[in-house]
Formats: sequence, structure tokens, C-alpha cells
Amino acid sequence: MEPRPDLAHLQQAARDHLWLHFTRHSSFQDDNLPVIVKGEGAYIYDAEGKRYLDGLAGLFVSQVGHGREELAEAAAKQARELAFMPLWSYAHPHAIELAERIAGYAPGDLNRVFFTSGGGEAVETAWKLAKNYFKLTGKPMKHKVISRAIAYHGTTQGALSITGLPGLKAQFEPLVPSTFRVPNTNSYRAADITGGLIDVSDAESEAAFGRWAADQIEVAILNEGADTVAAVFLEPVQNAGGCFPPPPGYFERVREICDQYDVLLVSDEVICAFGRLGAMFGAERFGYLPDIITCAKGLTSGYAPLGAMIATERLMEPFLADGAMFAHGYTFGGHPVSTAVAMANLDIFEREQLTEHVRGNEDAFRATLEKLKDLPIVGDVRGAGYFYGIELVKDRATRETFSDEECERILYGFVSKQLFAEGLYCRADDRGDPVVQLAPPLICDQSHFDEMEQILRTVLDKAASML
Repeated sequence: MEPRPDLAHLQQAARDHLWLHFTRHSSFQDDNLPVIVKGEGAYIYDAEGKRYLDGLAGLFVSQVGHGREELAEAAAKQARELAFMPLWSYAHPHAIELAERIAGYAPGDLNRVFFTSGGGEAVETAWKLAKNYFKLTGKPMKHKVISRAIAYHGTTQGALSITGLPGLKAQFEPLVPSTFRVPNTNSYRAADITGGLIDVSDAESEAAFGRWAADQIEVAILNEGADTVAAVFLEPVQNAGGCFPPPPGYFERVREICDQYDVLLVSDEVICAFGRLGAMFGAERFGYLPDIITCAKGLTSGYAPLGAMIATERLMEPFLADGAMFAHGYTFGGHPVSTAVAMANLDIFEREQLTEHVRGNEDAFRATLEKLKDLPIVGDVRGAGYFYGIELVKDRATRETFSDEECERILYGFVSKQLFAEGLYCRADDRGDPVVQLAPPLICDQSHFDEMEQILRTVLDKAASML
């Protein structure tokens, strides 16, 4: 691929006009900004023609890979027929068909699909629905939300309030009140999380940790008063902090607690839905039935923006009464082009059996990444499906983590930049302990796993020598 002749202009225009998301702009005062111009399969290409393995599926999005002509054609065809129509008392065919299809994939009687533009809006919608539902059913005080420490649920005011990352929230406070945190399910750090009560060393202690972590939700509900708590927001595998899967029995116990206190269980699957964990929904993968699912990202594989909140029939019932209305919506929620693309994307899922492909290859993916455990800097490899985190440590024997200075110097100053320089696009993150996250397109196979491992080995081996 030839470099673009207008690259110098693009670089200057970016410096002068483009406000990047979650980006330190000072990083590009002297260095060029990476400009990605093409995607093909599991790879992306920059404006200078260099190829990178997309180890993060864009941002946990590009499930079917890049360059799928049929998805581009589906968008163009729909735009020619009907470019836009809102779902405000009107509908269009693809929104109806997609809602039916998603309801068919969803577990239990999660049959009601409310479309949004993306994941943060889906989380906002879920919280508003929870509060509205309880007001309509005679429990108007139930409005509070419980979520987990370090968990990320979005950037809008409500979703950010539910998020459990103080560093992301401080500069925007005061936020929406009435959100509370409980411990997460980081088994690698169980001894620290439980104050030494539990140190996970085998299946039995892991199950005990799961029970303990779930029980902390009951403690939080009782501390706040069950008649004030509306919902618990949990990801099937928690993203921020580096891919925390649920211990055995965790979600079973959470479901019992929510039922006991009439609290809605929201499965936030903006990342985990649509094949990422080897199932259409993470709740299905881990065998629990939520009251609400929030999703986005993989629904269209990124070829158009779209999200959704999926609710049970119980939650829809009050809004079917005469004169009732959920006074909430988004201009671009359920956009005709986006829903057409989603239908075509799900066609690919079924035709190529992508969820089965992920389940059939996840053990090989994990085993390939676990080879890195021979490096002294690698403390833990965890995750599920095509969604893994590699926790980096200063001392593997003691599990001592990096200092703030070491995170800046090693994780961001070297690892993040060098992985990209070596041809791997992924995420280095210290929103909890320092991790490298990998979530490649669902089409990836052993050759891609090996390529990731080789690049990671080269970079992490050098990083270890910097400690």
C-alpha cells in the first residue's frame, strides 16, 4: 500500500482542528499522529502504508473484520431507499426486523428492544427505565444503582456516575447522585480485595471468593435500604482493570439477591455481546437471566453506529397502559442505515458460525497468551472467548504492581508505543493494575494468536529489563 501524498497536510490539520477522544494531545506536539486509512480482515493500515494486526477489534467492535463489502453495500442500499426516519411514533422495516432478531437471540423473555446510537446511551436508557418502571409500579423511592469497583459503563453523566473509576470522574463532578460501588471479581487480587479473608488458589477458594463478592451486593442493598435500590449494573466479564471473569456461582447468587430485594439486574454487554465471549450474549455464556441487557459495538461490527437496551416483558407492561409513555429517545437510535448494516452483520455471524468459531478457538488463544507467563513481568492472563487481559507486575512472586512512575515510564512510555511500532494495535491500560488487553476480530485464528504472542514477547521482554 502506497503512502498518502497529503499526509503532511493531514498531520497539521489534525493538530490544528481535531479534538481526539481520551488522548493526551501533548503526545503529538512533536510526534506524528497515527492516521489509519484502511482495514482488511484482521489488519489495519496507516497512511504510510504500514500494516498492524488489529488486536483490539478497533475498540471491541470489529467482530467480522475489516473490509466486508456486503456490509458497505447494505449501508449504501438502505441510504438510497430511506436515509433517515426516527422511531418516534413511526417505524421502518429494518428496525422492526432487527428488534425481532435480537429478541430471538436474547435469553428468557427479554423481548423488548429499545435502540440507541451507542453503548453509553444504552446504559443511560437502562437506568432511566429502571427508575421510571418502579415509579409506575408503586415503588417510587427505588432509584439507586450499584456497580463494581473499577468498572467502566460510559462517559455520559449517568453512565459515568455508575462507572467505578474515580480518576475518570473527578474532573466532571458533581455527577448524578445515588450510585454505589461493590468489590469486583479480580480473582488474582482476591486476597487484597477481601482484606486477606480469601486468597484464590484452587476451584474451591475461587467459588468462595465469588460467593463473597456477590454477597457484598446484598450488603450494599441493605446499607442503602432495599426500597431505594433500583438496579445492579454488571458486565459478564468486567473490562476495566483487565478482563475479570465471574467466579463459579457468582451470577447465580447475584440473581438470588436481586430477586429477593426486587432489584433489576442489568447485564452491561456493550463489549461482551455479539460473539466476544463465544455467545451472542455474555449472560447466555455464564448461565444467568438478567432483567435488562445493554449492548452496542459488535452489533454492527462498527460499520455503522448502533446500540440497544433489551428489556423483559415485565418491564414493558406498565408502558402498555392507556396514555403511558417512556418519555425518552434519541434522534439516531435505530437509524435505518445502521439497522440494515446490523442485519447484514448478523447474517455473517450465522453463515460463518462466528460464535462457534470463538468457542472452538478460545482455549488455543488462552494457551498461546499463557506462554508469556515465562516472562517475569507477566503476572496473570485472564478472560474468556476472544477477550483477554495480561496483568503486568513488578515482582511475580509477591504480585507487587507498578508504581505511578513505572506506569508512566514503562506502560505508556514504552509498552504502548512499542507494541504499535512492532505492528500490534491493542490497549495498555492502568485504570486498575497495569494490563495489556487483547480482543481481536472474531475471524482470527492460530496464526493471528501466534503473531500477537511474538510481538508481545519481544516488547514485554524489553519492558522487564526496565524495572
